[in-house]
Amino acid sequence: MKRALLLSGGMDSLALAWWLRPEIGITLNYGQLAAEAEISASSTVCKQLDIEHHVVSIDCRSVGSGDMAGGKADAHAPASDWWPYRNQMLVTLAAMKAIGLGVNKLYLGTVKSDGSHRDGTPEFVAAINQLMVIQEGEMSIEAPAIGLSTTELVKTAGVPSSMLAWAHSCHKSNVPCGNCRGCFKYFEVWHELEHGQDQPQ
Repeated sequence: MKRALLLSGGMDSLALAWWLRPEIGITLNYGQLAAEAEISASSTVCKQLDIEHHVVSIDCRSVGSGDMAGGKADAHAPASDWWPYRNQMLVTLAAMKAIGLGVNKLYLGTVKSDGSHRDGTPEFVAAINQLMVIQEGEMSIEAPAIGLSTTELVKTAGVPSSMLAWAHSCHKSNVPCGNCRGCFKYFEVWHELEHGQDQPQ
């Protein structure tokens, strides 16, 4: 069994890398504004854990919307950071790379709070897994932390603060803007860790 992780360099995927130690990490530059910082954070954790790291670059910004694409949110957006069909796109692109590397299982860093978007729900993960399994290669998709908050995942993974500090969560820039949902979540998780409490997300 060869495992890969869709690694964005955010707190969730970084903690999952530390916890599960997959053989391969795949980071996507799909035209998101923070791609450079996400690749840097992902590369750092892979070097630390001796994980084989691959970066796939395909510019999809012209079909994106919202904070990550530097544009106006789509009319269907439940939040300003919504990019239409983003997780479906990311899973597909990562799997396209992973299958050529002999991967059988692809991990996603989805956590409980991602359920605010439909493509962050257990139903979506089950559906995308079913779609992948019926195709050539029969690659399975798992989100091992989907029932956990980010704070719970960090604690379960045992990732040290020095490594977690490398995480990049900003949706708008390679330098944290401090004013987007990603940055707010980053600050909130650090607050919960420092005060030893888990708050609903």
